[in-house]
Amino acid sequence: MPTQIQKITPFLWFNTEAEEAAAFYTAVFPDSRLIASTRYSAEGAEASGRPAGTVMTVTFALAGQEFVALNGGPYFSFTEAISFVVNCASQDEVDHYWARLAAGGDAKAQQCGWLKDRYGVSWQIVPTVLTRLLGDPDAARSRRAMKAMLQMKKIDIAALLRAADGVE
Repeated sequence: MPTQIQKITPFLWFNTEAEEAAAFYTAVFPDSRLIASTRYSAEGAEASGRPAGTVMTVTFALAGQEFVALNGGPYFSFTEAISFVVNCASQDEVDHYWARLAAGGDAKAQQCGWLKDRYGVSWQIVPTVLTRLLGDPDAARSRRAMKAMLQMKKIDIAALLRAADGVE
């Protein structure tokens, strides 16, 4: 039986790092794997300016979600306008994904649980409790949680809960 094709697949444009990035990401997330790769043909190489025989695309899955990485050259780069949210059930998960995705290269911690990895891809490492706190029916509790979150780079769940409860 043929595998069902995922309806929407994020497609990431790299200069030459598609294989390296796919291997890095699949090492970070459980239930992840490399699926397939394609290589530039002579015709593709001529059209793209990439060497024939080099990797063109890498298809991989992270936590069951398929992605495609392209070695497309230096024409485009990532911006914070697009990011991937990693929903975390615990501080251990937040710490794990934060440390792994922020490791190496030009990785940069940003405000409110955002970071940019060594490839320039933006990630939001978000504890699921944050969504509940920001949507709390008690507006004062929600405001306190928001104020605390705005002061953080990596989200600290215990500090968020203390702030939401008005415990400084």
